[in-house]
This record gives sequence, C-alpha cells and structure tokens, in this order.
Amino acid sequence: MTQSETPSTGVAPAQVSNPWPALWALVLGFFMIMVDTTIVTVATPAIIEDLDAEVNSVVWVTSAYLLAYAVPVMITGRLGDRFGPKNLYLAGLVVFTLASLWCGMTSTVEGLIVARVVQGLGASMITPQTMAIITRIFPADRRGQAMALWGATAGVAMLVGPLLGGVLVDAFSWEWIFFINVPVGIVGIALAVRNVPRLPTHRHRFDWLGVVLSGVGMFLLVFGIQEGHQYDWGTVTGFITVPLLIGGGVVVLTAFVLWQHFNRQEPLVPLRLFRDRNYSLANVAIATISFTFTALGFPLMLYAQLVRGYSPTESALLMVPMAVLSIVLAPGVGKLTDRVHPRYLTGVGFTTVAVSLFWLSAVTTPDSAVWELALPMALMGAGSSAIWAPLTATATRNLPLEMAGAGSGVYNANRQIGAVLGSAAIALLMDSRLSANGLTFDPAAAPEGAAGGAALPEQALAPFSSAMSESILIAPAVVLLGLAAVLFFTKPKAPVARAANSEEDPEVVAAEQ
Repeated sequence: MTQSETPSTGVAPAQVSNPWPALWALVLGFFMIMVDTTIVTVATPAIIEDLDAEVNSVVWVTSAYLLAYAVPVMITGRLGDRFGPKNLYLAGLVVFTLASLWCGMTSTVEGLIVARVVQGLGASMITPQTMAIITRIFPADRRGQAMALWGATAGVAMLVGPLLGGVLVDAFSWEWIFFINVPVGIVGIALAVRNVPRLPTHRHRFDWLGVVLSGVGMFLLVFGIQEGHQYDWGTVTGFITVPLLIGGGVVVLTAFVLWQHFNRQEPLVPLRLFRDRNYSLANVAIATISFTFTALGFPLMLYAQLVRGYSPTESALLMVPMAVLSIVLAPGVGKLTDRVHPRYLTGVGFTTVAVSLFWLSAVTTPDSAVWELALPMALMGAGSSAIWAPLTATATRNLPLEMAGAGSGVYNANRQIGAVLGSAAIALLMDSRLSANGLTFDPAAAPEGAAGGAALPEQALAPFSSAMSESILIAPAVVLLGLAAVLFFTKPKAPVARAANSEEDPEVVAAEQ
C-alpha cells in the first residue's frame, strides 16, 4: 500500500490504488467533530434551564471545546507524523466518543465544561490526521477535488449542527446532542480500521515550549475577552485584572511567534510554511469564516426561541435554507476549485456572506415573517459553498509531503482559533448589548422559551431583538477581513501528475506539487 520512508524527506507519497474509501471514512469522523462545534447553540436555553446556569457559562460549554480543540492541534499533527496518522486518528475517535458519552451523563454545567474539554482533545487528535492522510494518499492532480470535499464537509457540518441539535433536543433532551456521537463514533472507528491505510512515519523533536506558550497565550486571551464584561473589565481576583489577562495573552502569543522564529531545531509552527502566499492568506480567511459561523448561532438561536417562541427544532429550521443551498452547490464548486482562480471563487463567497449577514441583522425583529429570515439564510448558504472547499484546496495545493502534519495542524489551529474567538466575542457582545438595551438575561425565563412559548414579556421583545440584531453585526465586520485576504490570492501552479512508481526525488516532487 505504501512506499518505505525516504531519507531525503522522511515521508514518501503513498501508493493507494483507490484512495476514495479512505477519504469517506475520514470525512465521517471529521463531520462528527465539526457538528459538535455548533450543535450546542440551539440547546443553549434547554441547558440553561436544566442545569440552572447562566448564558455565559453555557457559552463556555462551546468555548471550552473549541479551546481544547485548537491549542493541541498543532502538536497532534506532528504526533501523527511520528506514530502514524491512522493510529492518532483512531485514538482521537475513541477519546471523542467516550467523552461524548460523559457529556450526556453530566448533571452540572461545570462537569459538562470539563467533559467538553476532553471531547475537544479527542477532536484535536482527529482533524490534522484527516488532512495529512489526504495530502499523502491523493496524487497532486486529484488532491484539489479531495480537499474540496473535506472543506465542504466542514462548512456543511457547521450548518447542520444547529438543525440536528434542534431535532434531538425536541425529540429527546439536550443530552442526546452528545449521545448521538456514540453510535456514529463506533461506525467511524470500524470504517477507519478497514479503509484507512497505514503510512510511513518519521521522528520529530517536539517543541514543548511552543506548546506551553501557545496554550497559555490562547487561554489568557479567550478568558479575558469572554469574561471581561462579567467583571466589569476590572479585577478578577487579587491583583489579576481583565486587561492584564488580555495583555498577558497577547504578550505570550508574541513570545510564541518569536520562539518559532529562533528555534533552529524543529519549531511547532515551521514559519517557512508561510512563504507560500496562498497558504498564509488561506489561514487568515479560514479563521474569519470560522469566527463568523460560530458566533452567529448564539444570537440567532436565542432570538428564535426567546423572542419568536420557537421550539429548538423550529429554531434550527431557520438554518435549513442555508444548509440546503450549501449542500446543493458544494459539488459544483468542488469541480470548479481546480479550474477557477481561487480569488474569484472565494471573493464571491465572502462578499455574498457579508451581504447576507447585514440583511439578516436588519430583519431580526419581533414581527419579521419567516420568509424574511429564510432569504438571507439561503443567500448565506450559497456564499459559504464558495468558501470552505476552495480555501482548503488553495491552502494545501502546494503543501510539501514532509510538512503535511505541520501544515494541516497550523491550518486547523487557525480555523479553531477563529471559532474560539468568535464564541468569546459573541458572549461579550451579547452581554453588553443586552445591558445597553436595558435588559439582563434571567435563566428562570428559559424554560418557557425552550418549551416553545415566548419566554420574554411583550415589552422586552423589541429590546432583546435589537440586542441580538446588533450582536450579529460583528460577523459581517469579520467576514470583510476574510474578503480582504482572499483578494490577494495568486493563481496556483498547475499540479504535475506523477506515475505511481516514479523514482524521482520526493523532495523535488513535493516542491513542484
């Protein structure tokens, strides 16, 4: 199935006669962990009611998962290179599946947050292996289509999450948004054991200082942003203040980047990856779109359930136009990915999503008709279909084989960092906009809303809608940053197809690809 390890790069292209069964096995596991990025949003009122928790605490249920997902993902990519991407992928699926069972069995919001941390660690073991395996088993002339499917899976999963969550919460209870992962995880493990090939490995010197710096920096920054309003931007405890946490996070992350530059052995993030302009810009763009879709779910679901009185399923149905358009258009976009300049595809996608978000914010009112909400959501789905797949394909097109683990780890870390910051920022913004509109969120009001009746008194409907509408506006502002990045994409070089038994230097082949 594979060539032996080559001394020049440590990694050789794998000879797999039909890599598609492996791809579908990988996509199933990846789809499951990406669904869990957004599935909690629609269950927020139900969790608040059942666990007697505050909004910000429940937002941490998502933030904890995203943070535990984002921080280790760079080192787990390297671990896959060292111990085998198939082994790490399977280990991650086992951890994720067991942690999902734990999440559903918790009875406190604190316990749920801890279980979500473990679940995020499992996800961090899975994601970089999927990209690394695809990079190594698909030849260059077919890799774009494979990566397009991978990227589309991420986009569709983030859209399907709230819809699936709504159905499960209504039909059973919020615990089932986690229990559903158990049978899916078991099937994913069986398919991976059967269809994913074992690939050559090579040794790494792990950058443990880089791991510590990146983890500490991210935690300080996210905690400071998300909890700042709760502490009135003042003292958290003792001499520790919110500005100190945020500033400390920025300083530690700056130290992390400097360490990566001066580390002459094997840095956690090889900065030479960013010599490729398209790879660098794709990392920026994926962070912005991940930020956007993670942030959007919270104000939209709270508006739907607490202002419109929708049940979780009815609330999630607002996402259907977006999911349907994204799924229908994704295959066509995938075929265009290797043919059309990435600047044009992604530029149209980001512009469309930005317009749809401004539109959605304008119609987030107590008396908007359902079709008025459905139209911008459909437009958003059309735009997102031109973002996820082309971005992933563009980022990985010239990724050298020996850098597959590191490159995929960095790309996925940036995607998750965007999601973490989106979760933290929207929690802060919703809290501040509610206060600005003269409201505070009362957990005791959640049960009625979660059950399907308007949970807010009539006089609070308009100011609550205004607060959620204003919160949504952070999303298009960030999307415009992504648009600015993709407009500087360059046209990729045409891939060079190689015979399976080519004896050319793999390092040269990787560079050309």
